[in-house]
Amino acid sequence: MKRMVWEALAVAERAQLLQRPLRQRDTERKQVVAEIIARVRHGGDAALYELTRELDDCEVQALQVASAAFDQAAAQMVPALQQAIEEARQRIEVFHRATMGTSIRVETAPGVVCERLTRPIVRVGLYVPAGSAPLPSTALMLGVPAQLAGCREVVLCTPPKPDGRVDAAVLVAARACGIKRVFGLGGAQAIAAMAFGTESVPACDKLFGPGNSWVTEAKLQVSAEPEGPAIDLPAGPSELLVIADKTADPKFVAADLLSQAEHGPDSQVLLLTDSVELIDAVEHELPRQLAALPRCDIAGQALAESRLIQVDDIAQAAEISNTYAPEHLILNVAQPRNLLVRIETAGSVFLGPWSPESVGDYCSGTNHVLPTHGYARAWSGLSVASFQKQITVQELSFRGLQGIGDCAITLARAEGLEAHAQAVFQRLAAAERLA
Repeated sequence: MKRMVWEALAVAERAQLLQRPLRQRDTERKQVVAEIIARVRHGGDAALYELTRELDDCEVQALQVASAAFDQAAAQMVPALQQAIEEARQRIEVFHRATMGTSIRVETAPGVVCERLTRPIVRVGLYVPAGSAPLPSTALMLGVPAQLAGCREVVLCTPPKPDGRVDAAVLVAARACGIKRVFGLGGAQAIAAMAFGTESVPACDKLFGPGNSWVTEAKLQVSAEPEGPAIDLPAGPSELLVIADKTADPKFVAADLLSQAEHGPDSQVLLLTDSVELIDAVEHELPRQLAALPRCDIAGQALAESRLIQVDDIAQAAEISNTYAPEHLILNVAQPRNLLVRIETAGSVFLGPWSPESVGDYCSGTNHVLPTHGYARAWSGLSVASFQKQITVQELSFRGLQGIGDCAITLARAEGLEAHAQAVFQRLAAAERLA
């Protein structure tokens, strides 16, 4: 990791320091993804089989996972993992159920009733990555809120393994969320299939789930099409920012940084601290812990684009963090709640020394599908509301229209929209005749 002193940098250098890897959408990647999407739209299932052979280097006998495979997955699952999946599912459900919005009904004036109704998105497509490692936790993070929202149809795509099968843990997690339609499809081709439909994969109204830069690019492209689906958020490579003071244990800080670095070579982790001693200790601890990791090569590549930044004080660290807008933010300081009030932009925040980001990835209850690349400035992580639509309703009585009609007429004429005014005026005139 590169070591920097914030105050020693010029404005342009500071901006460069906070740049993500692969910040710009690569021209070649955009073109390749566009070609994949076009192939799927034109060739349907046949194109999906071809792309799976070409890009995943495996043969699949069928795109959709057979129901018997779910039973086989459950039978071969070690009890401890099966229990962990169920425990995580329950906590995710508890949190997401508690944060669900409700329909409302309010009288804004006498005889004027306004309502907001909540309806589920009918058909949703979930993408569960499984590139260098399958992610059953993502199946839970997507499946639980979809289930709570009441989505009528849920489709899940996840890349097949070299033998053509889908990871057993992903299947167990999907079944725990009531998901029955799972397809062994990965990458941009899976996004294209769920976006526009094929003979086997239904077209979905909205797509959800994180992925690598290819998946993110595909989501952005299909959502830009006039007949394309909505997307949850542009969730790309994982990132973590840690704010720590002299009270932080350097072993904990190093472990947290590595936990996100091992996601992929394009992940990014940053440490902001006012303690030179802590930076020294973390620099010493990182290679020691890195050497013991099975994914040390991947984590090592991510660390090359990561930073150890010395700041003047923790308040300045909060300002820098708000500028960066991290996906994950750990506040490993003596008084984390006091610092939390300064945080304006982050996907998910972890307070204190005993709150590793890993629990948010798996089982604390919050959602781990979060905005990356600075999108936390305006986007939020997934919730049940992400899988729902809000419909407003208004009902006016005869007296209600009399009470607010003149207001509507005045505003309509100010905008030069006489037909709008007449739609109200004619009713008011009729109301006077009936009075």
